[in-house]
Amino acid sequence: MPFKPANNIQDLQYFGEFGGVNPSISDSSTYTFLSAKTMFDTFEGNADGCYLYSRHSSPSNLYLGEALAAMEGTETANVTSSGMGAITSVFLQLCNAGDHIISSRTIYGGTYAFLKNFAPKLNINTSFIDITKLDIVEAAITKNTKVIYCESVSNPLLEIADIKALSKIAKRHNIKLVVDNTFSPLSISPAILGADVVVHSLTKFINGASDTVGGVVCGTQEFINELRNVNDGASMLLGVTMDSLRAASVLKNLRTLHIRMQQHSKNALYLSQKFESDGLKTVYPGLKSHPSHNLFKSMMNIEYGFGGMLTIDVGSLEKANKLMELMQQNNLGYLAVSLGFYKTLFSAPGTSTSSEIPEEEQQNMGLSDGLIRFSIGLDADIKRTYKMMRSCMEKLEIVKPKIK
Repeated sequence: MPFKPANNIQDLQYFGEFGGVNPSISDSSTYTFLSAKTMFDTFEGNADGCYLYSRHSSPSNLYLGEALAAMEGTETANVTSSGMGAITSVFLQLCNAGDHIISSRTIYGGTYAFLKNFAPKLNINTSFIDITKLDIVEAAITKNTKVIYCESVSNPLLEIADIKALSKIAKRHNIKLVVDNTFSPLSISPAILGADVVVHSLTKFINGASDTVGGVVCGTQEFINELRNVNDGASMLLGVTMDSLRAASVLKNLRTLHIRMQQHSKNALYLSQKFESDGLKTVYPGLKSHPSHNLFKSMMNIEYGFGGMLTIDVGSLEKANKLMELMQQNNLGYLAVSLGFYKTLFSAPGTSTSSEIPEEEQQNMGLSDGLIRFSIGLDADIKRTYKMMRSCMEKLEIVKPKIK
């Protein structure tokens, strides 16, 4: 029986320099060599186990990278200074001027802005499509297409990518499938389903403390070596390096990810079922009403649930803003962007995390003004949390009071 992703992380053993149960932090920007030849060989990429300069790699970053690779089931991984640092370096490594990318239309606003506004400066163009319609994906492929890009669970509409089917399309056309798995760590394992490259914003669920910005690229040893290459590696030359102190901090938090994801998922499922029963337009992959509920079930590592993200639509931006402000006043969470914190976070994505997407395109993809995106926290008494949330909704006449 294969190891579960959480076990793969837990079974890695890196002792500290003096026998500590956590690995020692490599607090150095540069490393010494006993011979000039070894330094030369390291520059050429031919000296395994030698460290050159922390922008290239460091022990702390490698420990974290190996743990994340174990989680995703890839050969290795390269950690970066942010999720966007991971995503953009992958695109720029895989694509040259004149190349073409196929991307899901519902993706994080920063990724959308890079592909729509920045990449064309380098003569790299993108077709934004409905990734859930495989015939549209196939039809969008051109002779210059190098990448199909999607999110396992899309931000913010929670659409589900059929990773196995997309992988078959990509392989048939000799192009790379790149999957952002930020919303569903442990719940979905894209590389095992056929993705070539998996990226994460470590800032979110994986770190879980909202105190660090970071990213990771998980893939083959060959591809990660290309990213780190001193001559033409995108990660190396763009300088998207994670600080060793931060890497050590994320690694320690990663050890409890499996416990946290189970609680995030449990709480989100409970709230989504309650919200839906209250008549709210609720989207959550764990609900049978979600159009891709069965697809998610077919891909998921079932013990980690359907994730901690859900949305409701309260009809207007004014109502959404009033509800979020009232919930924050009642200590039910924070009106803030990002996700994966121990406390529930909520925002109206049309005016925040997806604001880079033009209003007309937001409407075309179904991103309404009244949509609220929830990152559900680790509340111990989720029933009490729901009752208080419902009370806030009753005050604003979003739901009708229950008849006693």
